[in-house]
Amino acid sequence: MKRIMSLLVLGLAMLAVFPNAARAQFLVVDCSGTNPYAFPTINSALPSAGPGAFIAVTGACNESVAIYGALNLTLGATYGQTVTLNGNLSVSNSQNVYLYGLNVTNNFGDGIDVTSSRSVVLDSCNSSGNAGNGLAAGTSSDVSITAVGTFSNNGNYGIRSDNNSYVNIYSWAGTTDISNNQTAALWVGQGNFATLGNTHMANNALTTNPGLHVAIDMRGGGKAQFGSIFGPNSSNIIENNPNGAVSLQENAEISFWSLQSSGPNIIRNNGPFGVEAGFGSQITLAGAQITGHTGPAVDVYAHSQLYGTSQIPGLGATQMQGNAAAGGPLNAAIRVDGNSEVLLRGVNVSQNNGPAMLALVNSSADFAGGTFSGNTGVITCDSSSTMVSDLSVVARTPASGVACATAHSLGNRLVNVPTPAVPDISPWKAMHNRYQQRSAAQK
Repeated sequence: MKRIMSLLVLGLAMLAVFPNAARAQFLVVDCSGTNPYAFPTINSALPSAGPGAFIAVTGACNESVAIYGALNLTLGATYGQTVTLNGNLSVSNSQNVYLYGLNVTNNFGDGIDVTSSRSVVLDSCNSSGNAGNGLAAGTSSDVSITAVGTFSNNGNYGIRSDNNSYVNIYSWAGTTDISNNQTAALWVGQGNFATLGNTHMANNALTTNPGLHVAIDMRGGGKAQFGSIFGPNSSNIIENNPNGAVSLQENAEISFWSLQSSGPNIIRNNGPFGVEAGFGSQITLAGAQITGHTGPAVDVYAHSQLYGTSQIPGLGATQMQGNAAAGGPLNAAIRVDGNSEVLLRGVNVSQNNGPAMLALVNSSADFAGGTFSGNTGVITCDSSSTMVSDLSVVARTPASGVACATAHSLGNRLVNVPTPAVPDISPWKAMHNRYQQRSAAQK
């Protein structure tokens, strides 16, 4: 018994000297320096953080933090609070890193860099006002932005995903804002991006190389999904980007879709075009509203494709209205050029200044069930382009608003797409709740 008591006294004495030993995997950082028993910086705490560690941070931290080789690390502010980090935050060669409530600003480069890392979560984080990118994910990393987030007012891109990396946004608690960045809100090159709603991108590409950058710039086989699932006010909104909303090149792919119970994806007032795709790229619209552009709502060229529909069960409608305001012989709501194709089912293309569709240079349009009103005609083709439609048209005998040859009399292609499964975001909400519980348990 005496031996046990002696060991207990020794243990208590050690805890007085090493205040973090009682809970070896719960470490406290106070960057203000007011707590003498806490680590003074995040970097000083990291060497003591083994697998499963929880690092609670308070104060404003003036340091660049490099997380390397971490496993199951949790780091962040007290739940419901934020912590300022003045410097770069990098995560590399790590797995299962959960970051909460960090406000990152780096005057000399990127805010957050993630490389060669898996399952990195940014919960309620802000990376804005950086000299470089807000967030850069590369070298086969995957990053999830959950609850809410901000990646605005950066000197380069708001978010960059390349080198086979994934960036996913699950904004169930509010809006993730990616606005006022000097180049694009989003750049995807040989990478992947997805959001399920409540994403806002506005006023990007204002000063750096005007005319060369748009809100969303995708290249090199990049892939993106813009979905809306969180209810009637959960739209993804891309607006007021003066050089254009979305540009795809080099076999890139993008899809805009929404559940019928949720708001449509809104692409509006972005200068010369809404969405353009070239050089073997593809656009899918299944719950999108594209309005208010001086040029086409959608511009498809150089062996690229557009699929627009309002007829997939469970998904929203697609509309293109009030586009091509600048007029001119090349303007239309949809322009398809250079061996490209358009397939439309039940799409509303109305009140545009020009024809609903303009087909040029060996291009084709297959459309049925659409609404075409208030345009300067339904479709205009040059001599090399053709259409297949449900309109009553005999080859080279135009109906009202139709100036296009019919390729054949066999009817439209049958398109059968099943109702998609609604993505399950419960694991991300569970992580958020666990953080709240762990944070509260340490107070």
